[in-house]
This record gives sequence, C-alpha cells and structure tokens, in this order.
Amino acid sequence: MGKKIVIADDEPITMMYLSEMLKEYGYDVAGEAFDGFDAVEICRKYKPDLVLMDVKMPLLDGIKATKIIMNEELSDSVVLLTAYSENEFVEQAKEAGVMGYLVKPIDEKCLLPAIEVAISKGKEIKRIKDDAVKAKEDLESRKIIERAKGMLMKKFKITEEEAYNRIRKLSMDKRCSMMKIAGAIILSD
Repeated sequence: MGKKIVIADDEPITMMYLSEMLKEYGYDVAGEAFDGFDAVEICRKYKPDLVLMDVKMPLLDGIKATKIIMNEELSDSVVLLTAYSENEFVEQAKEAGVMGYLVKPIDEKCLLPAIEVAISKGKEIKRIKDDAVKAKEDLESRKIIERAKGMLMKKFKITEEEAYNRIRKLSMDKRCSMMKIAGAIILSD
C-alpha cells in the first residue's frame, strides 16, 4: 500500500489533477477536502502520512487547519500549495509547522520530490519527538527508583546494590515494572 495522502483544495479541477497524479504514482489518496474544516476531520479519521493543503479555502483556511493538524499530530507533515508567494503567507506557514510550500501552478517534477522529502522529514521529526518522550519517561522512572533505593538503604541499612536487587526481585515476582515497585515503596513509607 502506498503512502496515505489527504488533499485539501477548494478548486475541483486542482483536486482532480492532484488526486489522479498521486494515484498514478502509487500514493493512496485517503481523502479529499474542499475546506480546512473537512481536511482536519479527514485527518482525524485517516492519520495520513502527508496533507497537501491549499492556503485560501472557505470555513477554515489552510494555515489554521495546518496548525490544528500539527498540534493534534494528525499527520506527520503538511505541504502547502498556494497561488500566494507573499512573505506574509510564508511566515505564517513556517509558524504553522509546514514541511513544504509550493506555489501554483504545480507540476509533478516539483511536487513528487517535495512530497517524498516532506514525508521523510515528518517521520524523522516524529521519531525524534518519540525518543525525547521516552528519554523523559526513563529519567522520571530512574528518579523514582533512585529515591526508593535510598529509602530502602536507610531503612534496612543495606548497600545501594542490595536495595536495587530488592526492587528488581520484587518487580520480577510481582510482574510489574521497577518504577511501579519503587512508587509503592515510596508511598508505603
């Protein structure tokens, strides 16, 4: 299965052109929206790899829709397609977190590489964010375990290694994480 893409553009001819071209190159067009509101809803449903988003659309413009999509992590990346190249729009696009900005008319020679780069960078950023969250969780877990070890060392007058081994053994016996055992030790004191 190809990479999932949502297209949001209020011009039916542009929508049809993009959809046919993407399908021809093996992409899965997961949804089509004619305004920013529908684009957000489709992204909530399908969690696409990429959104191709027009800037000027009814109800909710492309930049505001992009902010929602990026804040809610509904897609890894968004590429804006627009007839506007003014610096004001470019600045707003950067603030919204887009991965690309292409000025219409669009042809496949510029669109397809932009899509591939945006999808790749979006996945890379997602992986980095996930790694940061895991590192933070690991650090918090380590702090709790260290505190519990200190409490056991003081209470039973044992070494740090012995305290660690007690927590580890309880963790294995109870079949739960060392962090949960450490948390219970802290709560019980």
